[in-house]
Amino acid sequence: MTSFDTSPQLNVWRALLALAVVFVMLATTGWTALRHHRSAAPLQASISAWEHGSIAGHHLPAANSSPTRLARFFASLSDAQRTSLAHRYSLAVGNMNGAPVELRYRANRIALDEARKVELKRMDDQRLTPEGQREAGRRMHRFEAMMRPDRHILAFDPEGAGRAAEVFGDLPGAERISVVVPGVDTDLLTFQRTSRKYSAPVGMAESLYAAERATSPSTRTAVIAWADYTTPNGLGIDSATAMRAQSGAVRLNALVRALPGSSPVSLFCHSYGSVLCGLAAHTLPERVADIAVAGSPGMRVSKASQLGTSAQVWAMRDADDWVQDVPYLEVGGLGHGEDPVSSVFGARVLSAREAKGHGGYFEPGTDSVENFAEIGVGAYDAVRCANDADACRAGLSDTASAGRA
Repeated sequence: MTSFDTSPQLNVWRALLALAVVFVMLATTGWTALRHHRSAAPLQASISAWEHGSIAGHHLPAANSSPTRLARFFASLSDAQRTSLAHRYSLAVGNMNGAPVELRYRANRIALDEARKVELKRMDDQRLTPEGQREAGRRMHRFEAMMRPDRHILAFDPEGAGRAAEVFGDLPGAERISVVVPGVDTDLLTFQRTSRKYSAPVGMAESLYAAERATSPSTRTAVIAWADYTTPNGLGIDSATAMRAQSGAVRLNALVRALPGSSPVSLFCHSYGSVLCGLAAHTLPERVADIAVAGSPGMRVSKASQLGTSAQVWAMRDADDWVQDVPYLEVGGLGHGEDPVSSVFGARVLSAREAKGHGGYFEPGTDSVENFAEIGVGAYDAVRCANDADACRAGLSDTASAGRA
């Protein structure tokens, strides 16, 4: 990997190129971030109802109380009382950091059924355009699928294009926890896909979970498909700035701090998700052991050491990934900084052999997902470095060798 040329002429050229790219994106895609949003806010309505609610004659704690405070509150209740709150305030409880994980699953199943019924009515609403009715049908079927008893929905918000998070594995009992953070164009309808399955959060997490179990069968792992932030729509102004990533970073930090237990956490951040992870890095708790980025347009810093984290920082990029042609700089808020796989950035650079382009890092059998799995279970001595070098493993001890078969 060649060093980054910092000559003034090249920096000016890159700045002009970045601005030109942004203006072309605006001209062709427009301001798209709000095009799917509705006026209703069911999650906020549920939180408001919670704030005015009570149980056994006592006021409920503020919904934005610390996870520790909320955990103590729920622990003081009977199972019947917890179930009652899940039914009365399903969206509030289902998205409440600090509520028991199993209760959140239960509450979100109730909330999904309520949202499904809303979309069922919208399918026949003559005030909607035919396209609006078809979208209602797609949403209805998506909610129906997410309600299945074998699925564990940790977060759900039907407002606008929507947000969600799903868990694979036993989260409370996990010895290692992985969080998949996706990039642009992620919402409830793209949360999972039949075509290009492993380019969507659910497919990414399923593939990573399977690879982790194959890598270390005796290690209890859990993987979260975390699409619980509002992502940019397409390659427009939102994807060229950190606006969506900044609000997402707050939400990611809240999630990690509310995870049960004290098991190490690894973040796997794809594309624009790596911008979010870069911004969140300095706020995350020390239990975050790894931040691994793939197909990254930048992490809003020029060096990994500037992220302000004790976590190991890993990076990979497939040779056919178009993101390598993005100008790696930040000027006036546009662009996301240095290339994370460059030598000057200082990340541990991993092999992404056979990753199948920008959306293929989680395809089963690729070096990329196998490397992610090794990181996820702490098997650092087994990761494959870029260019068949050993540099990415230097100074790391393997925490999972006893658990690997």
